[in-house]
Amino acid sequence: MTGDVILENVDLRVVLSPDIGGTVTEIYHKGLQKSVLGRVPWNPVRRPEPDLFATNEDIWLTRYTGGWPLLFPNAGDACHFRGVDHGFHGEASLAQWQVTPLPDGLRLERFFDALPVRMTRNFTLDGDVLHLTETAEVEGTDEIAVMWGQHVTFGSDLLEGPVIVEAGAVKIAVDDAYDPPENPWVAGASGDWPQVPSRNGRSDASRPEGPMATLAYLTGFNRPFVAIRRLDGAVGAVLSWQGDVYDCVWYWCELGGTPGPPWHSRARLIGLEPCSTPCGHGLEEAARRKARLIRLCPDQPVTASLRLHVFQPAGAVTGTDPGGRATMA
Repeated sequence: MTGDVILENVDLRVVLSPDIGGTVTEIYHKGLQKSVLGRVPWNPVRRPEPDLFATNEDIWLTRYTGGWPLLFPNAGDACHFRGVDHGFHGEASLAQWQVTPLPDGLRLERFFDALPVRMTRNFTLDGDVLHLTETAEVEGTDEIAVMWGQHVTFGSDLLEGPVIVEAGAVKIAVDDAYDPPENPWVAGASGDWPQVPSRNGRSDASRPEGPMATLAYLTGFNRPFVAIRRLDGAVGAVLSWQGDVYDCVWYWCELGGTPGPPWHSRARLIGLEPCSTPCGHGLEEAARRKARLIRLCPDQPVTASLRLHVFQPAGAVTGTDPGGRATMA
């Protein structure tokens, strides 16, 4: 057990939990004195899941702190795919990761149990921007298909006031299978971002308000970014990415919308989650729907890069500059 590790500079403090998925549990902006990642309203178990396999969401949630887990090689429902059993949200989100200090950051590394894949995750800071570069490589002879996503969940100080979500997306599609009573949008419906059919007519998906529980997918990105900012200008965060891994963003809202355990209508979380695959129901279902999967081939490493900038908003976010910092109107 290594315990939490901290990566920080004069602008940001980033806390990671290598013992449970290498999850980023906190990102705190020192100048603004604001945290941007969400926390769950229960006491999660702070030791690894022994089997690295959550047969369902309820088991996975016992280790979920909020924050930012990695979803790999599965995302969504547990399933049996190509002869391998995959747990809910994948092995990476529960596994222990080996930590190595870098001159300017931290490296997490793991060789997976479920598949013969080695992944390295390099976290570095550049002022108020967190950089994450992940590389996955097959150490075997066969091609492997995976889902690869970043479960970035915002909350804490960022949701202490009304927010707006901005993105370089063209379309939004509401998940057709997740339809709780507090879902304001029509399950399976789609629209031009940010407009989406709702139960009471068309709805502006960029202005989430509770009580609310929903899952949708942002697609057709002409600019690879998604941002969330408080309308009072207190704090904002923007995610941007490079490479071919992330093809969509899962847009998950849990704003006091789930009365059952362990939520009890207490959570305020918004997930803006770059992902390879617009299907939140696991590898088997994604393959059945012919949704996009990432194919890992021997001797052909695949790299994905993502930046998160925490900033004080001064207008609408229109994208990011080459360093990953928000550009604003």
